[in-house]
Amino acid sequence: MSRVRYAGATGQLTVRADSGFYNHDIVAVCRKMKVRFSITIRQHQSVRNIIEAIPEADWTPIPYWMEGAADVAETTYTPFQSEPDAVPVRLIVRRVKPTPGSQLALFANYSYHAFITDRDGDTLDLEADHRRHAEIENAIRDLQYSVGLNHLPSGRFPANGAWLAVQVIAHILARWTTRIGLGKPVATTKTLRRRFFSLAGRLTRSARRLALPLPQGWSWQNQFLAALSPNYAPCPPS
Repeated sequence: MSRVRYAGATGQLTVRADSGFYNHDIVAVCRKMKVRFSITIRQHQSVRNIIEAIPEADWTPIPYWMEGAADVAETTYTPFQSEPDAVPVRLIVRRVKPTPGSQLALFANYSYHAFITDRDGDTLDLEADHRRHAEIENAIRDLQYSVGLNHLPSGRFPANGAWLAVQVIAHILARWTTRIGLGKPVATTKTLRRRFFSLAGRLTRSARRLALPLPQGWSWQNQFLAALSPNYAPCPPS
């Protein structure tokens, strides 16, 4: 956090983290340095008891791909109760119904995601903001398993630095292809490669022109053709 200040960051800072960073020392440092925190909590039995005691009327629906399958509620919890500086904080919980037919649906009515925070603000806004911290984890996972950063190819730092730069450029181009060409918010590079880049086809020549016949019955043909249409092409330089 001191490095962030040294780099020029001003205003209120907030640490958003998953359950791997849920410990007393991190929360204590945040409080000492006047940094707000939003940290996913480990759900041991006492936490589950608190969550299950939240009245049904306190749950507020939030948008989800399954209609009425996700809700958010808030209660109070005192983490690290054995520590002398333990104080109550906000415990914000999101519950989600299991996907129909999944194994989880056989054993639970909901899955829960809870985090502690000392931030001010609306419950739904804080929950949505905390959930966004996982976006960087998805990008790192995509770089590792869809591009080429799972293993660095060389024992020399400059070579690995060049490799990193090339992989990140490829990842960014794939993201822009998804957003601009396909009109979607996100898709993994592996999905793009499987659906569009690694396309089976054969170049043919007719009347001195090359053509690429596409497979018949290809599921993503319309998306592919739309991405190539002039409507998505960038404006030519003036």
